Amino acid sequence: MAITEFGYLGVYISDPKAWKEYATEVVGMEWLDEGEGDRFYLRMDEWHHRITLHANGKDDLAYLGLRVAGPDELDEVEKQLKRMEVPYRVGSEEDCAERHVLGLLKLEDPAGNPLEIFHGPRIDAHKPFYPGRRMYGKFVTGTGGIGHTIIRADNVDASQQFYSRVLGMRGTVEYKLQIPNGPTIKPYFMHCNDRDHSIAFGLGPMEKRINHLMVEVTEIDDVGMTYEIVKQRNVPIAITLGKHSNDRMLSFYMRNPSGWLIEYGAGARPSTHQTEYYTKDMWGHEFIEPAMGMAHRGAL
Repeated sequence: MAITEFGYLGVYISDPKAWKEYATEVVGMEWLDEGEGDRFYLRMDEWHHRITLHANGKDDLAYLGLRVAGPDELDEVEKQLKRMEVPYRVGSEEDCAERHVLGLLKLEDPAGNPLEIFHGPRIDAHKPFYPGRRMYGKFVTGTGGIGHTIIRADNVDASQQFYSRVLGMRGTVEYKLQIPNGPTIKPYFMHCNDRDHSIAFGLGPMEKRINHLMVEVTEIDDVGMTYEIVKQRNVPIAITLGKHSNDRMLSFYMRNPSGWLIEYGAGARPSTHQTEYYTKDMWGHEFIEPAMGMAHRGAL
């Protein structure tokens, strides 16, 4: 596969103060302010950052960073984009410096979601990750990347073909979910490593480009502690604690200051690398409020 991981995420925000409190005191990430004024960074491991918060007021997805192994692989992606007649731009030295990577291609998927294909992230091994609050364990990243995300796709078939034929990811329908008094939805999940999925789409109409970002921790106790913090601070819970059928993760979904969701979980199994599908989650994951395109029982 060309893509090795969903490596980083850029989002637009309107309230840096609320995001700093939420990201550090609720989620447990490390806040990094390098004095740039219009952006802040969130750390989850030894990378310089995994998330960039751009303070421009839009409260939506800015870009997804998809990693390849090195410069040769980035050249192969560029050749593939040319063959498939996909518009792109080679990142300048300034673009690479801004993202803290060695090489970069900028493009959009068929739904208009901005993508950045990159290699060579900056690793600050001299500066170990320091969580924003006490944690029993740490975030699960490594070869699995930052986690997974569900994004908007106006044409599921076009998005599936793009991520598989152009970027070399594997994909399949993993759920067939019956909406009460409505149709059966069949979201598509794209894989690129041992994480069950890295990118998914196909939930139907979405107000924002991003539905949720899943972050995984090593200890179930951190999920429980975070669940308690969320309730104590009255952070809106969109979907209650439950366990997925596909990746077997124990998780819950909460709303962040920009209005979309963070899934916080632990205990996921590796990808099976063979296709399966499910009609509901194992238990839990009950909806407390509308979850932006996920109007059914059994979250993703």
